[in-house]
Amino acid sequence: MKHREVAELMTHDVVTVPRDATFKDIVRTLEEHQLSAVAVTDSAGHPLGVISESDLLPKSADQGDYFPPPPHPDLWERGKAESTRAEELMSAPAMCARPAWTAAEAARFMEAQQVERLLVVDETDTLVGIVSRRDLLRIFLRDDDAIRHEITGDVLDRILHQDLAAITVEVTNGHVELRGLVPFKTLIPVIERLCRTVDGVIHVAQHLQYVVDDTDTPH
Repeated sequence: MKHREVAELMTHDVVTVPRDATFKDIVRTLEEHQLSAVAVTDSAGHPLGVISESDLLPKSADQGDYFPPPPHPDLWERGKAESTRAEELMSAPAMCARPAWTAAEAARFMEAQQVERLLVVDETDTLVGIVSRRDLLRIFLRDDDAIRHEITGDVLDRILHQDLAAITVEVTNGHVELRGLVPFKTLIPVIERLCRTVDGVIHVAQHLQYVVDDTDTPH
């Protein structure tokens, strides 16, 4: 099976700002390009961090200083409110991915780091793209016929060497239904698990029968 890679899903033209970009420059860049975040890079194109709208929001909150401040204000928020340049405002270090990562690998890393986007860097750590959660979700827009072809051709035939005439595969809006006969009972969870790993599959329902119950075979 060939899983979709970050290189296929990422945005290649990344909008960036230099580390000395001013607060107003950053806001203007976000507005002009209709973005919610922008990458900060050095002169060689290496990512230093990311500035999102949430990094800039403390400045807006700070505009009402004539109101009594809340008790024990968070020092980090106060620091953000007083910052004026990109290198002071950015969230660092930048969370990065490689172009060859699969969508699943990128999604797991995003979840672990609790970020909404990853900067994509090449072997020289130069910025070459950016991938967001929305980009990764595009794999679920795969055509049903493409999913079915991958399950029958890769999972059942090439990997498991199953008799394709004995198993039917139906895919509707990413939902897979498997029916038919397999030689051994222990093959059923293997087939189901592999089908779930196919890009674009939302759900797998199996109604497979078996010839031999090998679950009680002595070792």
